[in-house]
Amino acid sequence: MTITEQSAESEATEATCCGRHDSPPAAPDDEKPETPETPRERVNRRWNEVLQETRVAQTGVQILFGFLLSVAFTPLFRELETLDKGIYVTTVVLGASATGSLIAPVSIHRFLSGQRMKDELVEAAGRLMMFGMVLLALTIGCTLLLILRFVVPGVLAEVLVGGVMLWFGLCWYVLPLRLRRRAERRARTQDA
Repeated sequence: MTITEQSAESEATEATCCGRHDSPPAAPDDEKPETPETPRERVNRRWNEVLQETRVAQTGVQILFGFLLSVAFTPLFRELETLDKGIYVTTVVLGASATGSLIAPVSIHRFLSGQRMKDELVEAAGRLMMFGMVLLALTIGCTLLLILRFVVPGVLAEVLVGGVMLWFGLCWYVLPLRLRRRAERRARTQDA
């Protein structure tokens, strides 16, 4: 069991037996929590959040990447046009890059374990996760393009892929940024 797992397990045990939770309790708008997180509790909570997010993203990218690798060994692959083979190669490279970005926090943690650099680790892991999610979205978009070019006629494939990519952009990036800005505005008005 790694130190991180032991830390997460001991925090879970404390939360169960002592009524303590990983994040501070939600306080009414006009009231601050009685016991704010210490810097160490905050970085441990953030690291545990990164681990959970990484697990979800890694599973998706690994399944997709495995599927992509198997496509080259199918009989229909030899019949692909040059453009479709180019889309395939681009998709595989994007999938490999996404896999690298989403697994990198684990490698970084192994190299830096015990160096008291968890703040830096959490920040680097967060950036790698964001970059990996962009690569994953592009991988999914290229995969859809490759598949839909066989299924639907004309430019409809490109239009559908464009719509899906727009949806990803809205869900994965625009909505979180909008929610963050709204929370910042609310905090500024409450402080004033």
